Amino acid sequence: MGPGYLISLRRQRNLLDFALGSLWRARWKNGGIVVVFSLVIFIIASFRLMVAGLEQASTAVLATVPDITVQRLVAGRQMPVPLWWVEESGAVFGIRSIKPRVWGYYFHETSGANFTIIGVEDFPGGEPLPGVAMQAVSADEQVEENQFSPVVLGQAVHQMLALGDRVNVSLFRPDLTLKGFSVVGLFAPQTGLVTDDLMVMAIDDARDLFALAPHNATDLLISVPNPLEVDTIAQKLMAKLPGSRVITKAQIGKTYNAAFGWRSGFGMICLIGTVAAFVILAWDKAAGLSPEQRREVALLKTLGWQTGDVMAIRFMESLVVCVVAFLVGTGLAWAHIVFTDGFLFKPLLLGWSVLRPSLSPVPVIRFDDVLIIFVMSVVPYLAATIVPAWRGAMIRADATL
Repeated sequence: MGPGYLISLRRQRNLLDFALGSLWRARWKNGGIVVVFSLVIFIIASFRLMVAGLEQASTAVLATVPDITVQRLVAGRQMPVPLWWVEESGAVFGIRSIKPRVWGYYFHETSGANFTIIGVEDFPGGEPLPGVAMQAVSADEQVEENQFSPVVLGQAVHQMLALGDRVNVSLFRPDLTLKGFSVVGLFAPQTGLVTDDLMVMAIDDARDLFALAPHNATDLLISVPNPLEVDTIAQKLMAKLPGSRVITKAQIGKTYNAAFGWRSGFGMICLIGTVAAFVILAWDKAAGLSPEQRREVALLKTLGWQTGDVMAIRFMESLVVCVVAFLVGTGLAWAHIVFTDGFLFKPLLLGWSVLRPSLSPVPVIRFDDVLIIFVMSVVPYLAATIVPAWRGAMIRADATL
């Protein structure tokens, strides 16, 4: 490390010290800019962290999705799947298991919410949903005593039905007769993105509730042990089952990404107006030099300062404002996601339905998100202050003295 490097380092330190002093002398003006700038960064960072958290949650959702889902289409509309499709599908080599499923939507008139009802086989003996945690509520003997069908509810459904400590609930069939259920479990709160609107029951109970014929199902869930064979088996199923729609787990994952991508893109476009307004504010503040600032630049020129030195000071001032605002805004955005579940942007990203998942997204700090926040906030501010700083540095020494 030569003496020239030490001199340059000492010079930059002195310039930074002068820039900090200049910021402090105009602390009320600069403080207002920092507050507004922090608010802009807070909005952008909150949105990006919310999207990243939801994308991570959607990845967890895919763990509950079967490798292949087979549906039946008639005239472009989904129709019940006949159970003989199970035998036809079983003839395709490479399939581990095929399970029929009955599912549909139940409108709850009192709350105005739509519940998702799923009927599965091996219930209540097996897992209602693979890989989804459940909390037990009532004992099996209570179900048998009441002669009600067992059901597992999502947390939001349990709250909507206002069950409290009660375990029995009745739902209307299409002919307006009542079918009784006894709650044997609740899905864990952390699985809310998947289960908050769910009611899982035995497949025969779902058929009875929806008045579906005993030989029909809504779709087929197919498990494939070798992930590399999923697309090949899907093509064979489409050829073997005319009128079928075959959906793979990869296609469902793309749908999730597209849904969040569209909503996040729409939200980012809405935020451009906020960024543009702040850039205009930054330009106005930087261009409107006060008489004291003009006198200061002229005095520095008289003392032998060069235009580059004055521009360096202005750049350091802007950089300090950016760093402080970036840290404050990003920190507030992280707290907004952690402590309030991102309540500002949750309606935009999760929808406006009556029954929304009580999701607690975990903020994920990724390099590309930090880069986007930086580019959308810091870069426009620095760009907006370059020209005014250059114009201020070009003031002649005798202009205001």
